[in-house]
Amino acid sequence: MTALTLQRYSQALIDQTALLAEHAGGVPVDASVPTCPEWTLRELVEHIGQTQQFVASIVEDRVSDPSQLSTSFSAAPADRDAWGAWLTEGASRLTGAFADAGIDAPVWNPSGDSRSGAQFWLRRVFAETIIHRADAAATADVAYDVDAELAADVITDQLDMLTSPGWAAMVPESAEALRGNGRTLHLHAGDAGDWFIERGPDGATWRHGDGDADATVSGPAATLMLVLTRRLPIADAGLQVSGDPDLFTHWVEHTAHQAT
Repeated sequence: MTALTLQRYSQALIDQTALLAEHAGGVPVDASVPTCPEWTLRELVEHIGQTQQFVASIVEDRVSDPSQLSTSFSAAPADRDAWGAWLTEGASRLTGAFADAGIDAPVWNPSGDSRSGAQFWLRRVFAETIIHRADAAATADVAYDVDAELAADVITDQLDMLTSPGWAAMVPESAEALRGNGRTLHLHAGDAGDWFIERGPDGATWRHGDGDADATVSGPAATLMLVLTRRLPIADAGLQVSGDPDLFTHWVEHTAHQAT
């Protein structure tokens, strides 16, 4: 599986943010987001805009200590016709920050893994934007599709997140539920690649590739992404499952990754 370049991430962030703004353009601002029912459309738009501003500030200021994090960001404009420009401006600021800093900038990495902070934040905000674009599409009741290569990278980001020391510290109940006795789960996207997960007593681990597994789940990368991020119910996804289907269901139900 080929790693995305900084240029590919940056273009995707610009494109996906523009699509999110387009989806939001014709929907009442107080419409409930069906995939995040506690949010209105305005709250969804504000969340993604402020998240991008937050990450941009970390990279721009080379923040290495979480006590230095910015806590104040501009709210979404009261005039919904200005949302598109506000989102576009934030995405441009974000991609500019990464272009200036480079992928190896040593900023704070809350996951506690071996990546540079810039690598962590680039993939994390990229995944957030793609996932929340799906939320905006669901709210607007329009079709959602995403390039398989981009969807695959979101899956990789989620697996990195769920198996990181930071996740175990922040969401211990999820990390504990994902432990096991060595049972394995193989995710196969015919259009993008494979991920092999082992649920060991010390925690879940994963690698790219395939192998004999207790459960194998196959489908398009975009569909797998939507199921794994709990935007699409397993029963509605049309995935092919061999082996123990409860192993996959248990994994999805205990990821604690629904509305963030």
